[in-house]
Amino acid sequence: MDQEISKAYEVIKEGGIILYPTDTVWGIGCDATNAEAIKKIYALKQREETKSMIVLMNGERMMYNVFKDIPEVAWQILDLADKPTTLILDNPRNVAPNIIAEDKTLGIRLVKEPFCYKLMERMKKPLVSTSANISGQPTPIGFKDINPEIIKGVDYVVNWNQDKIGGKPSTIIKLTQDSQVKIIRK
Repeated sequence: MDQEISKAYEVIKEGGIILYPTDTVWGIGCDATNAEAIKKIYALKQREETKSMIVLMNGERMMYNVFKDIPEVAWQILDLADKPTTLILDNPRNVAPNIIAEDKTLGIRLVKEPFCYKLMERMKKPLVSTSANISGQPTPIGFKDINPEIIKGVDYVVNWNQDKIGGKPSTIIKLTQDSQVKIIRK
């Protein structure tokens, strides 16, 4: 795994995009602070840039680097979550502007999955994560289900856990500064 982390890190550092296993499904990712790399993902997915993507983080420090104010309910939800959970929070900073939604929010997920966690530890930055499919097509369940166009379109395909059948996409919960909670996807 360490060799794959090093290879993925080098590609990301140079502004490339990777295809990699997450704690849910296979994802396409890049440095969340690199607007040009994010543009490559939008183009590959044939996705409108107004549709935001989520960002993976590996801990509280990274979350506080991106969000000045995190509602207390966010920590409660993360503590109680029994499956991967994405939180949409207000007013992100220190990320590329084209990853932020029009309503000034950003979807983030804390991950403990070893590959993603260690890659972000090395990057010292959040990692874009969007499902490995062309926009509008079904989310692939496993690596073998990924459209060849996606595989050819990334700069690096991580050779780790390719035989793993993916889980379900994460639960998505939107939180506002005034502590309103809205479940977007269960």
